[in-house]
Amino acid sequence: MELSIQLPKDFNEQTVRELLEQEWLVPRKVRHFLRTRKNVSINGEPALFHFPVKSGDVVTLQFEPEDYPIPAILLGNIAKVNVLFEDEHLIILNKPIGMKTHPNQPNENDTLLNHLAAYLAPKNQVPYVVHRLDKETSGAILFAKNPFVLPILGRLLESKQIYRRYQAVILGQLNESMTIRKKIGRDRHDRRKRVIDERRGDVAVTHVEIESYDLKTNHTTIYCVLETGRTHQIRVHLASIGHPIIGDPLYHPKPNGRLMLHAYELHLTHPFTGETIMAVAEPSLW
Repeated sequence: MELSIQLPKDFNEQTVRELLEQEWLVPRKVRHFLRTRKNVSINGEPALFHFPVKSGDVVTLQFEPEDYPIPAILLGNIAKVNVLFEDEHLIILNKPIGMKTHPNQPNENDTLLNHLAAYLAPKNQVPYVVHRLDKETSGAILFAKNPFVLPILGRLLESKQIYRRYQAVILGQLNESMTIRKKIGRDRHDRRKRVIDERRGDVAVTHVEIESYDLKTNHTTIYCVLETGRTHQIRVHLASIGHPIIGDPLYHPKPNGRLMLHAYELHLTHPFTGETIMAVAEPSLW
């Protein structure tokens, strides 16, 4: 695998070593092989790790197969892939409802990861999961297209530099926008579920904005922005304030129809180009 990346205009000059270790999060073992094999070049010329790199430079890295072993993923159905954004390093898809993000068993081949693997196979690329959506949740989801960019995107996610906005329809009338701060833990009686657990749970913060209220159905359409990314976070938080999501099979007392939760927007700054990427998936799906 060979990657060539042009450093953006606002790049601060530093050494090759600092770039690989601090900016691009290349694992120590892989950095060692890049150095000993002399597999780094700047603007087409071989480079040592103490060489400086600056804005506009093109850094080329040559990886060997053993640097990043390729995971085995069964190929799915290309027709089930709906691309919202794609470039050499990352891809954003619109996940349909009722589809798992990734397999939990080696023989599974009907998850979004399997279908994306089939889509990327002709390009000799393999997908990597950056984050996940529940099976019942639809909408924008981000994948890495190579193992090199995966930890960089993971860091953006952890540092809250990937903005995710969800659309949901909930039971009852919510009178004002709010921020829900309640810790979430596992349900000891049902391994599928999560519960509010202020003593042992993980910190979870959800920002809720009201869009509209339908008096006829007694449903409120809202938008949610996650500050943390706990399992079932939006679903648990909304149920905890007495406004479960319509169709939620786990947290609504009388679920009916599909889970009305959709990952509507996903924004990030591209880690290599500095470009602002905004993917919007079906602004009104119900």
